This record gives sequence, structure tokens and C-alpha cells, in this order.
Amino acid sequence: MRVHEIKLREIHMSLVAPFETSMNVTTARRILLVEVRLDGATGWGECVAGEDPYYSPETIDTAWHILRTYLWPMIKGKDFASAADIWSMLEPVRGHNMAKGALEAAIWEGEARERNLPLSKLIGGFHKHLPCGVSIGIKPTVEALLEAVQKELAAGYQRIKIKIKPGRELNEVKALREKFPDIKLMVDANSAYRLEDWRILKQLESFYLMMIEQPLGWDDLFGHIELQRRLDTPICLDECIHTEEQAKAAIDFDACKIINIKLGRVGGYTVAKRIHDLAQQAGMPVWCGGMLESGIGRAHNIALSTLPNFTLPGDITASKRYWTEDIIEPEVTVNRQGVIHVPTGPGMGFEPKLDRIDKLTVRSERLV
Repeated sequence: MRVHEIKLREIHMSLVAPFETSMNVTTARRILLVEVRLDGATGWGECVAGEDPYYSPETIDTAWHILRTYLWPMIKGKDFASAADIWSMLEPVRGHNMAKGALEAAIWEGEARERNLPLSKLIGGFHKHLPCGVSIGIKPTVEALLEAVQKELAAGYQRIKIKIKPGRELNEVKALREKFPDIKLMVDANSAYRLEDWRILKQLESFYLMMIEQPLGWDDLFGHIELQRRLDTPICLDECIHTEEQAKAAIDFDACKIINIKLGRVGGYTVAKRIHDLAQQAGMPVWCGGMLESGIGRAHNIALSTLPNFTLPGDITASKRYWTEDIIEPEVTVNRQGVIHVPTGPGMGFEPKLDRIDKLTVRSERLV
């Protein structure tokens, strides 16, 4: 197998509504798509790097540079047995997981199409139906938050996650629990707190949360070890886990009780599967978080979430929650029971809308 050509595209997509976290407010996305041409098929991937280096040091611009200048030359003209070999070929480049993950995912998708297999089957997926949760950004008022949650529950979503930051957590969670006492509820801080804030996080325990996601610094593994000792509520690590080694350390030292696996953050399917297996062996559940992806990134999240230890509802929502029109067909839908049916067609099971992608493209580059 060989990659004969790569095409990079930057597309611009406006969100249906602004999405606020402890880091920033997003109203539109610059999205980097990676298309690879293999011997007998084409595969697509999406780089989830943001416009700014707030969630991760990577941005769409650094990823573009790394892909064209370093990653493409590493695989150009080289034969490999399967997509599983790509990670080791890219290993000389340190970090830049989102750039690597986009390229690697596109090659996995292309291989699945060549073999006429669903991508979920090629990676060893098990689940045929995925329970879905939803992530709700910080709202201007508690009333607006309650209204947003009511809307998502009515749409069938099985778990609610709200973004929090200092001063915007206790009142919000208290109000939610009073109005919706039985829902599955979690909070996500995106590294907004420090260990000395642990008493505030401790107060959240009276509202019986499923988990508190990434409360401390994005690279503060030891802080989370100490915080988890002080909390009964499970900590879920997200930004702290970029490698298999970091996942092993988090598990061995009890820094968390749940891991959020994001394909781009860990560099693609090969490492994601290794982290999945480590957590499964330790009896620790995992789930898949979202990064405001287009349908291509969302389709990859669906495939990843079919692995057997993805036992908690992920942030894999319907296309219409974020986009007036997505770039795949059919668009991703969630039924009234809050479930996505895993596609059974070859590759990711969705087809890129090439006309729409071309319309949204603001720059492109062909690498041969």
C-alpha cells in the first residue's frame, strides 16, 4: 500500500450558535481536511486543531506546516502493509498529534474503503449502536442554561455535560439538579482550576455528578493525583493524556477514574486503541469527546467509539446541533432515544459533499 497524493483544504464553517468554554468563545471554525489517495481508494481525515493555541499548543496553521513540510515527506513513495504502520513512520516528529492524527485517520479510512469494510470493523469495533451525550457551553444566565438542557433532553440525549469555570459552577449545577434530579450530569472545566480550588470542586459532590472533566492544568498530572485523593467524584482526564505513556501513568498513579479519548489529541487510531486497551485492562471506562468537528471528524469519532471499552455516552451529536448544513451525506443523526446507529458502508460510512467542501474552501494544497 502507498499514499500517492495528499490534498490539504482549509474550510470555514459558522456554528449555529456560539460555544463558550473556560478558554474562549467560538462562533466559527477554520477546519483543516486531509484527503489521501491510496492505490485503489481515497480516504478523508480532519485535523481538530483550533484557530488558537488554547486547548492545545497546535493550531490549524502549525498543523498545515507540519503536514506539508515533515509528515508528507516521511511517507512519500514508501510502501506499508496497513494503516497501522503509519504511526511508527511518523514517530520522528515529536508531538504534533493533531497533524499526525488527521493524516493517519485519512489513511485508515482509505484502507477501509480499499477493503470494502466499515472503518469501525477495520479498527476492531464492537458496538453497533452508540449512546450519545451532549456538551453545552457556558451560557449568559442560569435560565438560559436550563432552557438549553431542556431542549437537549427533549431531543433524546442520554447525558448532559456543561462547561464550567471559577464562579460559574455551583449555582449552575445546583439549578440543574433541582430541575432535573435524575439526569446523567457531568461538568468540564478545561483546566480552569488549580489544586487550591479543591474545596469548590468538593462542593460539587453533593450534586452526584458522573465525573468532573479536566479540572486542573492541561499538563498537571500530579495535581490531579492529589485532587482525586480528595474527591469521591471520578475525575476524567482529557488534555493531560496525549500519549500511551501518559495514560499508563494516570492509571497507575490514580490520577483519574475515567479517560476521554480524542482521536486528534492522541495522534490517531493506533495510539487511541493502545490507550483504550490499557484502560480496559485496568477496568477503567473511556469515552469520546468532541472538538466542534465537521461531519468528517464526527464520522471518525463514531468509528472510534465502537471499540468495546467505550461504555459511556460520548459527545457525538447530530450534525444539525452545530451546522446549518454539514459536509457529509447523510448527515449524522441521533434518534429520539439518544442513539446513533453505526454506519455499515465502506470506510467511514458517509460520503463527503465535494461541492459543498469546494464552496467552503479558502485555501488548498496538493502534495505529490
